[in-house]
Amino acid sequence: MNGYMGFVGVSTGSSSIMKVFPRWAELLDLPTRELVGHDLPMDATPADYRALVTQIQDDPRHLGALVTTHKLALFAATHDLFSELDRFASLCGEVSSISKRDGALVGHAKDPITVGLALDEFLSPTHFRDSGSEAIILGAGGAGTALSWHLVERVDAPEIITVVDTSDARLAHLAEVHHRRGTQAGVIRYVNPAQLSVTELLATAPAGSLVVNATGLGKDRPGSPLSDDAVFPKDAVVWEFNYRGSLDFLHQARAQEEAQRLTVVDGWRYFIHGWTQVIGEVFGVTMTPPLVDELADAAEFARAQQ
Repeated sequence: MNGYMGFVGVSTGSSSIMKVFPRWAELLDLPTRELVGHDLPMDATPADYRALVTQIQDDPRHLGALVTTHKLALFAATHDLFSELDRFASLCGEVSSISKRDGALVGHAKDPITVGLALDEFLSPTHFRDSGSEAIILGAGGAGTALSWHLVERVDAPEIITVVDTSDARLAHLAEVHHRRGTQAGVIRYVNPAQLSVTELLATAPAGSLVVNATGLGKDRPGSPLSDDAVFPKDAVVWEFNYRGSLDFLHQARAQEEAQRLTVVDGWRYFIHGWTQVIGEVFGVTMTPPLVDELADAAEFARAQQ
């Protein structure tokens, strides 16, 4: 066995993938069983990102990496170091997968694909058309951007997708992404909670709306983007992107699950799809649905109790 795969995040040692990867590597007969974490702080500098990507590029034993929290910032600081970037990476301005092709560094943004694979497992393809509901995405980072992209491309795309973020810069970046994509004006509503609170947004959202925590709060940092007095719309579909951490948002949803007739989904399948897609890219493995299901079954032992 030669080399190792990398994992770029904030607290990689706490992720279930550190236990799961060796089992998957054996099942897939990968050339390595070793996964190395590259922890960077939330306020990492462009120099930090450039040093890490240069390290990955220069080390022949480093086979590639998955990027989580730092997708947007890593792209902004290092996009010129890549020999090739896929369409989503260039249009969304993020990198979630780093691989090598004949020694050259290749960046992909897998989230628009993986978020769709996970969402389509629990949301009917006609949900928005049948219910007349909307989508509220809390967080305009890489995962929130990817979800908004996937939603506008659905056959039953919601008429209104509200994206909430405390950073005007992230909202402006998202607006630029959708401008480049050609998204119809008015479909995406960009909201800073300093002007309109999430509690008010939820109070006026139609029944059946999709409400998603894409902030990282409850995983990398404790807390929730919701205040304790926030009430989900009736029959809402509530998706917590995280599967580990304090999961405050998930617990808030479960506390209202019966009274508001909610469908509550955690981030485990998103985790499975995210990792399998990047491993497939790094090691040249075609991730068929049966193979993903086999890998998911093999990972179940590491799923945290919530």
